[in-house]
Amino acid sequence: MRSNAIITPELARALSELSLEMQRQVGVLIDRKGHIRETVVGDARTLLLPDLSGYRQGRDRLSGLRLVHTHLHPEGLDDDDFTDLALLRLDLVAAIEVTASGLPGRVYQAHMKPAYQDGDVPWEVLPAVTAFELPEDFPDMVSALEQEFARNRANVTAGGAGDRAVIVHVSQEPRAVAEASMAELKELSRSGGIIVVHEVIQRRPVDPKYVMGKGRLRETVVKAMQFGAEVIVFDLNLSPAQVKNLADFSDLKVLDRTQVILDIFAQRAQTREGKIQVELAQLRYLLPRLSAKHTAMSRLTGGIGGRGPGETKLEIDRRRAQDRVTHLQREIGKLGDRRRLRRNVRTGKGVPAISIVGYTNAGKSTLLNALTKSAVIAEDALFATLNPVSRRLRLPREQEVIITDTVGFIRKLPVELMAAFKTTFEEIDPADLLLHVLDASSPEIEDHYATVNSVLAELEFEGKPILVVLNKIDRCEPELVQGLTKKYNAVAVSALDRDSLGPLLDEMESRMPGMESWPAATATQTEHHAV
Repeated sequence: MRSNAIITPELARALSELSLEMQRQVGVLIDRKGHIRETVVGDARTLLLPDLSGYRQGRDRLSGLRLVHTHLHPEGLDDDDFTDLALLRLDLVAAIEVTASGLPGRVYQAHMKPAYQDGDVPWEVLPAVTAFELPEDFPDMVSALEQEFARNRANVTAGGAGDRAVIVHVSQEPRAVAEASMAELKELSRSGGIIVVHEVIQRRPVDPKYVMGKGRLRETVVKAMQFGAEVIVFDLNLSPAQVKNLADFSDLKVLDRTQVILDIFAQRAQTREGKIQVELAQLRYLLPRLSAKHTAMSRLTGGIGGRGPGETKLEIDRRRAQDRVTHLQREIGKLGDRRRLRRNVRTGKGVPAISIVGYTNAGKSTLLNALTKSAVIAEDALFATLNPVSRRLRLPREQEVIITDTVGFIRKLPVELMAAFKTTFEEIDPADLLLHVLDASSPEIEDHYATVNSVLAELEFEGKPILVVLNKIDRCEPELVQGLTKKYNAVAVSALDRDSLGPLLDEMESRMPGMESWPAATATQTEHHAV
């Protein structure tokens, strides 16, 4: 056939005559050199395409194949055609109308749009023509399409390095709640080094198979293709079956909220304890997902003790993962014992303790640095602190306390992380006072306040004395600060301004139980020490 045509009239006629004779749809997949790579026969209404994963499907390219097939009924392109076009990244899809005489009638064609507005269809349907009227500039058209796709991706991801992702929220929650949750997922993605190129919110019940509606999922996959995204991140925790279904449907990497948080923790963990806790959380998350059998994991062991049905590689992976979990749990138990011993030494000296708690990125580490003139790592990012950091603090009446910065809380905290970081949260247990730090500038302050209190209740720490600290007041209007201070019975500060910390220190001292029995500070004590 002519290499510059979508299909030659001769091939169109041969397909049409064969389709009429068989009363089935018949199709061919043609590469850009005009070579037929696959021949497909379906039934009267549908055409099941073979696995095309071996063909070129680069992040910035179409598949390099066009689908030309017959329709036995006088109709244009149908939903199956558009689905194949989008999900398989076909250069073009064309349907040849089979007439009663067996000759080809009109040819219907469509290709992907390099850009489109939400609510619009992501493909362009070309005018129907006869097989003799098909244009012969097909290679030029495909080349122009790919160049436009590349320009759109460059505009979206300019200056960024990392995995590109579409983030998705599906729920029946009010729009404002969904948008707030998506904003947090976007910030989580940024903290994990993921570049968000598109956002999708669908208000509907979560589909047990595909999470979102199949039509909306198809549109989301098309958007991912247009923006060169390799990942879809869902703002909920997915079941193993949902991950498999979504990956099979989209041919993209599928992540959920828990995986993003675990990845952030894995990147930020610096200490041995932190790394062990993260690995344990990851294994606990992955164990249920090792249950699905896969042909790549069907190899059998050999040798003595491994003959007969044997043990599949998947079963070995599960057993080894479980053994590793048991080992890590013992290690964390030992580290927890050492931490409790250090705490007992501190409490045995009669030095009171204060723990800083709060939502992630509320400014807890910055506040600790400001109070104690320390240099604890403090970033404008979620989960910058993973391990407790303790310092000595001298209060106005020359009394010393131990003040500890703890890991931040977050909505929908994965149970795997809660279990793995149990020893970390135990740092809160001996505290005589909790400083609950709130980001006064956050529009989600009320939800953050409730989330932290809920986690504290779950950890059985809700009965401890709590002093609410409104941080980042330098970003707020004075009237707002005044209202929030009254609402939460809080002390307002800016951790970046040490001059604003005086009232907080006074209030901390007044809230501490048993002030009169505190040991006096000696003249040789410095303002802060690492513990």
